[in-house]
Amino acid sequence: MRASLLQIAVNEGESIESRRRRIASLVREQAGADLVVLPELWTMGAFAYEEFGTEAEPLEGPTYEVMAKAASDAGVWLHAGSIPERDPDGPLYNTSLVFSPSGDLAAAYRKIHRFGFDKGEAVLMGAGEELVTVRLPETTIGVGTCYDLRFPELFRSLVDAGAETFVVPAGWPERRRAHWTLLAQARAVENQAFVLACGTAGTHAGVPQAGHSIVVDPWGEVLAEAGAGEEVLAVEFDPGKVGVTREQFPALKDRVLGLEPPRR
Repeated sequence: MRASLLQIAVNEGESIESRRRRIASLVREQAGADLVVLPELWTMGAFAYEEFGTEAEPLEGPTYEVMAKAASDAGVWLHAGSIPERDPDGPLYNTSLVFSPSGDLAAAYRKIHRFGFDKGEAVLMGAGEELVTVRLPETTIGVGTCYDLRFPELFRSLVDAGAETFVVPAGWPERRRAHWTLLAQARAVENQAFVLACGTAGTHAGVPQAGHSIVVDPWGEVLAEAGAGEEVLAVEFDPGKVGVTREQFPALKDRVLGLEPPRR
C-alpha cells in the first residue's frame, strides 16, 4: 500500500482560498498513491483560535468541495485533514473528512478530545462522540486527531471496531515533539497496528510546529519520518503485517480489562 503524508505549512499572508488551491494541486500530484493524508486544521492553523469562528464552514462547504474534486481527480483515498465545522444546529467542531477515490464522502469524524484545557479549542469547539473507521480495499483505518493521540483508550476502542491502521492528522507544537514520536510508536505497539501521523510545518499563530510526520509499523519500527519543513512523506507498507503480527505475538488476546463490566 502506498501512502503520501502532506506535511504542509500555513504560510503567513496566504489566503485560505489560495491555500485550498495549492493543497488541491499537491493532492493531484499524488495520483498513484492509495491513500493521501493532510494535517489538522490546515486551512488556518490549529492554533489560530481567533479564526475558528470567522472561518468555520458547513460540512459540505468550500473545503469539502475542493477536496472531494481533488480526491476524484487523483483517484486516491483522501484523508483531507480537518476543518472547523459549523453545525447549523450546534457548536463548532474540529471535523475530519475522508473521501473515496470517486470523490464521495466516506466518513466525517468530530474530534473527541479537545486541546486547550480552559481555553482555545477546548472552549470554542464541541466534542465529538462517535468512533470512526473506514474500510479501504487494503486495510481498515481508524481515525483520530492530534490531541486524541494521548488517549490510548480511544485507539483500543478503534481496534475493537476493526481498525488495523490509524490515521492521525495533527497540528502538534514543536516544544512537545518528543511526545509526538513517542506516542505514535506507543499507539502502534500496544495495538499492533500501523500509525500514519501527519503534522504541519512552519509556525501557526506564533506557535512553531513539530513537523516530523511519521509512519510506524505494528512492531513500533519507524518506516518513514519527515523533517521539520514542508515535505511529502511517501511510504510503502504491507497492511498484511498487522494480521501476521497479531498472530505471531497475540498480546491482544490476553486482554483482561475493558472487555466486560468489572466484577463487584
